[in-house]
Amino acid sequence: MDERLFQVCDGVLDVLSAFFNISGRELRSHSRCERPVARVRQIGMHVAHVTLALTMAEVGRAFGRDRSTVNHACHLIEDMREELEFDRIIQTLESIVKTAFMRNGTARR
Repeated sequence: MDERLFQVCDGVLDVLSAFFNISGRELRSHSRCERPVARVRQIGMHVAHVTLALTMAEVGRAFGRDRSTVNHACHLIEDMREELEFDRIIQTLESIVKTAFMRNGTARR
C-alpha cells in the first residue's frame, strides 16, 4: 500500500509543479526551501489530505515530512482560504486531483 500511496502523492506533486510552474525537484526536496515552494508543498499536503482522504501520517510519509508538519500545513491553508482568489485556486486543485486520483470515493491505491 505504501508504494501506491507514494505514487499518488508523487502525482499530486506533478500536478502542483505544472499548475504553479515550480520545479518538481524543489517540491520533492526534503530540505528547507524558499517560502513560495514551501507554500505550494503545503497546498499539496492539504489537498492530498482533504481530497484523497489520506491520513496526516500517510501524507507526511509520502511527502517526506512528519504528521505534525502536515497538520500545520492543513490549518495554514484552511486559514488562507478566507481570501476568495486563494480559495478558488484550492478548489481548482482539489477538482483536478479528485478527477485524476479518485475512484469510487477513495484514493486510487
